[in-house]
Amino acid sequence: MYTRSSLRLAGAALGGVLLCGCANHLPQRSEHEERTERKLLGHSLQIDVGAPQVLELPQRRVRINEQKTFEVTDFEVTRRYDRYTPYQPWRELYEVPLGAVAVVAGVGANVLNVVLLGNLPDSVTKDWISYGFAGLNPFMNVESNGRSQQNLAELQEKQLDKRMEYSSLPWAERPVTVKAGNQAYELLTDRQGILRLNLLDGPFAEQDVSRVRSLGLSVEDPQDNTRADALLTVSPSLRGKLLEAHGLIFDDLEDDDVAHWVHRVKRLSELGLEEEASELEQSLIELTRNDPELQQQFLRSLRKDAGRLAVDPGQSD
Repeated sequence: MYTRSSLRLAGAALGGVLLCGCANHLPQRSEHEERTERKLLGHSLQIDVGAPQVLELPQRRVRINEQKTFEVTDFEVTRRYDRYTPYQPWRELYEVPLGAVAVVAGVGANVLNVVLLGNLPDSVTKDWISYGFAGLNPFMNVESNGRSQQNLAELQEKQLDKRMEYSSLPWAERPVTVKAGNQAYELLTDRQGILRLNLLDGPFAEQDVSRVRSLGLSVEDPQDNTRADALLTVSPSLRGKLLEAHGLIFDDLEDDDVAHWVHRVKRLSELGLEEEASELEQSLIELTRNDPELQQQFLRSLRKDAGRLAVDPGQSD
């Protein structure tokens, strides 16, 4: 005989079924994709100070590269999902009558299919009956792709390929620490990873670099503390020229006459600082642009006393 407790359990179970219903399972769905993993194996920075490592001129282009080694693995990923239509009791209000109609229509279609020698499609003979019985079941909704839900049932990964990749990129627009004597400066490279050093310009112009025997360069990636260092030695002959060259370039030009201008350009050239001499020459031409007579006087004196042929770049356009 059934006890009261067992009857209560059976009643609770039946009530749960009536309340919750059953999910209507749909065909599994699969997704396929390819995934690539990149594992960093090596990271280094390289500072190319050029040759020779002893500075004989105040300007130098330093190239900095970042090199990385990766292990690259390609995978094919397959995900399979279980799909189902969640149960909603209120949908039975219209699914039950529609299900009855679908069953009757499906039976009729199957009878007609016998007469037509099986030429009716399965969507009429089989699907109508399946839909009808699902609709008549008060504990299950009919299939609905529009409101279906899914759960991940299986995940498979298949390795397709494994290879090594190497990259060498410029240290573009990144900081470089330059130590000159007791002073340290943070400079930036350009888009090509090139640092343009000039001991007669930039932050060095404010320092007595004639006492600096070497330049220490260092770069560091804060992400993994990868670091590189390099050293440039300043030759004694260059150190002897820097103090005089600094005065020739940066002393006030407007207080001097044409003869002194020519002397400053000529002296820079005699010191072997031809690039600085040309830059000073062009600065003086630009300074006298609004005084054509003074500019012509400077160009004539430059040609006569220094043997230099210079033209106004504004007139040559």
